[in-house]
Amino acid sequence: MAAEIPSQNECPRRGRPRLRRIISNTSESRCYKPCCCPEDEGSGISLQPDEIELIRLVDLEGLEQEEAAERLGVSRKTAWRDLHEARRKIADALVNGKGIEMAGCQKAAEGRCPKCPR
Repeated sequence: MAAEIPSQNECPRRGRPRLRRIISNTSESRCYKPCCCPEDEGSGISLQPDEIELIRLVDLEGLEQEEAAERLGVSRKTAWRDLHEARRKIADALVNGKGIEMAGCQKAAEGRCPKCPR
């Protein structure tokens, strides 16, 4: 019998257990990297699927944070914290020329991403 691998939504940490988020599968995740700095391999940030979903719901669809939190199945405070963390990561990547990797990328997991050797 094979050992179970914990899913990416489960985070081994102290405190309350992390709630399972409700994330729509509207698109495949991707990786983004600045074209002008190909030598900076490994320099980048990683966005979690729930952070990407919050950015989509609040910034693209224009939902209020409370509505987005309800759709994800988390508290408003958790949604606010995750949204601001995602925005901070994106700002860091844009200002400092870092790549952005989407955690849980389907193409990389299936071995179809030309940039991600597996």
